[in-house]
Amino acid sequence: MTKPSFAFTPLLAALLMAAVGPVGASSHREAPFITTVPKVDATDFYMFRSYEAGRDDHVTLIANYVPLQDAYGGPNYFAMDPNALYEIHVDNNGDAKEDLTFQFRFTNTLANAGAGVTLPIGGKNVAIPLIQAGQVANVRDASLNLSEKFTLTVVRGDRRTGTASLATNASGGATQFDKPVDNIGVKTIPDYAGYAAKHIHTVNIPGCAMPAKVFVGQRQDPFAVNLGTIFDLVNAPVGVITNPELINAAPNTIGDKNVTTLALEVHKSCLKAGETGDDVIGGWTTASLRQARLLNPRPASAHQASEKPGGAWVQVSRLGMPLVNEVVIGLKDKDKFNASAPTGDGQFIDYVTNPTLPALLEIALALPNIAPTNFPRNDLVTTFLTGIAGVNQPRNVVGAEMLRLNTAIPPVAFAQQNRLGIVGNILAGGNDNAGYPNGRRPKDDVVDISLVAVMGGLCVANGTTNALGFGTDCTPAKVPLSSTAFSLHDAVDQAVVTLLPGFPYLNTPLPGSK
Repeated sequence: MTKPSFAFTPLLAALLMAAVGPVGASSHREAPFITTVPKVDATDFYMFRSYEAGRDDHVTLIANYVPLQDAYGGPNYFAMDPNALYEIHVDNNGDAKEDLTFQFRFTNTLANAGAGVTLPIGGKNVAIPLIQAGQVANVRDASLNLSEKFTLTVVRGDRRTGTASLATNASGGATQFDKPVDNIGVKTIPDYAGYAAKHIHTVNIPGCAMPAKVFVGQRQDPFAVNLGTIFDLVNAPVGVITNPELINAAPNTIGDKNVTTLALEVHKSCLKAGETGDDVIGGWTTASLRQARLLNPRPASAHQASEKPGGAWVQVSRLGMPLVNEVVIGLKDKDKFNASAPTGDGQFIDYVTNPTLPALLEIALALPNIAPTNFPRNDLVTTFLTGIAGVNQPRNVVGAEMLRLNTAIPPVAFAQQNRLGIVGNILAGGNDNAGYPNGRRPKDDVVDISLVAVMGGLCVANGTTNALGFGTDCTPAKVPLSSTAFSLHDAVDQAVVTLLPGFPYLNTPLPGSK
């Protein structure tokens, strides 16, 4: 079981990454193999009670893929992989197995029945080299040379052997949904926000009486991190990263990047195991490729015809809580973790109970003897593998790494959300228990929360009342860092990232030109 210690890793990512090599933010480029196939690289996973007005009885699930997209990345931009299987899994009974899986498959075809848009040149019709032949404003615009569509399959039970049914468009019953082209620039798509909004689909989920929403498309990367500084052995003065007044002292390194978002908004009752089911659900996202991938030495004249896949699906990416594989799992086991399922997390337990990140932080900051010694780190196991009793722990829980969300805890309006999630709520004595690690909202500053947690800050928050159920593991002798643990940060404030007030919540992607 591995995820706990990650939860505290965004800043510490710098430390481990210094030994591993350059990587992206959050869970971008977190394992050796995934760096070779960025189209199936999951960057972030979010799961939270919807806080859009009038939608608070829904749960939003967001899986982001294809990291570090430069807005000007033409002429082919960042279409999803039609030879991949993208999935969002939900465990609604605490046994670390998926009970509900949402599968996304993509089809990318050229216009004119695969011939593409052509122009008459010297008496011949010649295919154009771009994915657009003019301005774009509508779904399936005639100016688009490339049509991107997807299907959404709902699987109940095991993701490979369970009962599978296609979700349908609530308007017309279609089983294919249109994906907007990436934000090429303001001349091609003058009103990208309006254009993208036309691709938010209301859908019928098989077995669910309430309609859902789905959106797949490019978004501005919602994650904020002081990437270069952090990965350079936390190359920042201790006086800066422990001063709460300087939480926004540095620019967001990835503020100029886009990602591709798979977003769902589903009524909470459709995610639980019936009316009397547990209110706590777990969630994670995976991506899989075919076991055999042959390169065609003579590809046909078509879109992405150089590869001929075959064989069984092989999972190559896994992401629940942020930064787990990136900065908690040892380098030798990173590919293994990406291929694993939550039921097998016992093989990774040492990375959680005996994490290396605190010791790496001691080295990076030249501050000996600040790392907690309350081994095994049961505070991390409780918070990040089983959930916190009374907050987001299922009735019958099997320890495993995934986001866990209590769907009975009401959402908090964006303006009132505490950027430090449950940690910040404890400190402020407030009423916001709807944040990380109880699920994850876009505003939750998981970098700073993770820093607090990995250095024993949750033990300090637990206090003499044992509010988080950590028992006697959090004695001052074993957790030497005092309340100053709550001051640790990466000098980049997640709370100032631009977001939308409603579904799909993540901001309009940056354009290729302005």
